Amino acid sequence: MTTSVERPEGYLPQSPSTLAAYLSCVADVARILGGNPEDWTIREVGDGNLNLVFIVKGPMGGVAVKQALPYVRLVGESWPLPLTRAHYEHMALSEQARLNGSLVPRVIHYDQLQALIVMELLEPHIIMRRGMIAATVYPRFAEDISSFMANTLFFTSDLALPADRKKQMIAAFAGNTALCKITEDLIFTDPYRVAELNRWTSPQLDGFARRWREDAELKIAVSRLKLKFLSSSEAMLHGDLHTGSVMLTADETRIIDPEFAFMGPMGFDVGAVIANFLINYLSHDGHEESPGARDAYRDWVLVTVEAIWTMFRSKFLDLWRSNGTGDAYPASLFADAAGAAALEAEREAYMERLWRDTIGFAAAKMIRRVLGLAHNIDLEWIKDPDVRASCEARVLTLARDLMVNTRHYPEIASVTAAARAIRTQKLI
Repeated sequence: MTTSVERPEGYLPQSPSTLAAYLSCVADVARILGGNPEDWTIREVGDGNLNLVFIVKGPMGGVAVKQALPYVRLVGESWPLPLTRAHYEHMALSEQARLNGSLVPRVIHYDQLQALIVMELLEPHIIMRRGMIAATVYPRFAEDISSFMANTLFFTSDLALPADRKKQMIAAFAGNTALCKITEDLIFTDPYRVAELNRWTSPQLDGFARRWREDAELKIAVSRLKLKFLSSSEAMLHGDLHTGSVMLTADETRIIDPEFAFMGPMGFDVGAVIANFLINYLSHDGHEESPGARDAYRDWVLVTVEAIWTMFRSKFLDLWRSNGTGDAYPASLFADAAGAAALEAEREAYMERLWRDTIGFAAAKMIRRVLGLAHNIDLEWIKDPDVRASCEARVLTLARDLMVNTRHYPEIASVTAAARAIRTQKLI
């Protein structure tokens, strides 16, 4: 990798010591915080892989500030990354807000030069992944995430948009190539080859890693998924829709961090959500205080993942039936009874294809979280490496079967049944 990190003239990475002066010049932010800059408290809280994140509080209120760095924070300046990703995040947040209202945080200020976004402070919301590790139930999540995905994916697709508007969206997001390249390499390629940044629980999973690199059937399957990711511009994706990109309480859900947004295959976003629920389900053997102590929570995880797909499917189809205004499947071709019946059958076939894409992409996301660079804390926080490796081996085994034998999983219930079955197996 090149070590050249470009910083535009005038760009300054913020710190707690500089941010107050910057925000004091933004009237909308200063009004929310209240008081004077010396009254404000600022903490850098970013625990992600890419960016700086600050929590700023004043006498009247608070805001969250996210600033892109010109490199991958997880790796350092040896991996440069363009600041323009903040532009795509801001554009995606604006579109998501238009379609989903308060399911995304409100943007208060955007500074293109500083690659900086100021958003509403989400309190007492927490990162969903952390809550799920602690076995917290979120009764609204399936309803909210299924609505978010259905609205965003349907209304940015050819099923709802005229062709010129869809092509404008493709053009608008086409430049987010650096973030797409991260996905293309870290999800679809590196876990299946010797790569410098790969890591796994070693030596326990050394044999799994080697077999995955030698598995021609699996590599063909993941390459087909990569080709779809590269070539299929179905709708505007969040691009990184996992439980670490959700902040919530029992009553409210907010989807955050869409900097990987681009126009891609719908199943990638839906699969990412399902993947993270399956990983969480298989991780609790490493977190529970005694065997079986989290059985009720495990049941909730699988019931919820079934509800996510079922509700998403139903909502997406309802939107298509009532808002099929796009240039795909023009209504004028299906105005009579025979046409309407044929179109309904085609809708069902469309959802079957989307389902197969979904579980394939879910499998790819599961594998990368065990054998690739960036791992899930659901598994990483299991202290005993033997227990952690045992959970990870089940994730890998389930994921391989989902990807290679996709047609063996005709519905979400068959996936959750497979997860229950794999959890009882001793694989290492």
